[in-house]
Amino acid sequence: MIIREAALSDAEGIAKVHVDCWRTTYKNIISDDFLNKLSYEQRTKLWVQNISREDNYVYVAENEEGKIIGFTDGGKEKSGKYPGYDGDVTSIYILKEYQGLGIGRKLLRQLFKKFISLNIHSAIVWVLKDNNSRFFYERLGAKIVVDNELVKIGNDNLKLMAYGWESIDKV
Repeated sequence: MIIREAALSDAEGIAKVHVDCWRTTYKNIISDDFLNKLSYEQRTKLWVQNISREDNYVYVAENEEGKIIGFTDGGKEKSGKYPGYDGDVTSIYILKEYQGLGIGRKLLRQLFKKFISLNIHSAIVWVLKDNNSRFFYERLGAKIVVDNELVKIGNDNLKLMAYGWESIDKV
């Protein structure tokens, strides 16, 4: 397995992981109607934009065949609402069949290395409260920063929470 910085040519592979992960991770959390309408094409366009941004850092995990099986991205926390957290992990997704193998930890470490090189030493990540994958952040030492914020996704009103690391240096 290889962890590396994403290139524009990775947008389609990232989009496939993104859509597939939403459909498995958020099944029974977000409506099937919303999940079924997700589009690889639309997500590919989104990832071309995300990879092209100078203030966003994207890393991918490839399996032995060179297929993208996971990704993470993030950058500087821009809202200013959370003093003490200067980095923002925007997303991290691993295909279901590759979860539990340490890939998420390796992706996050790579993103955090980039953050540290930019003098960003803390980070926050938002996650749906009903998403059991959120415990991954707790295992990596993150603490709950916000416990109950509402977000609307499609027609669903869902609970969102934020985890934070006051220091990412040892994650």
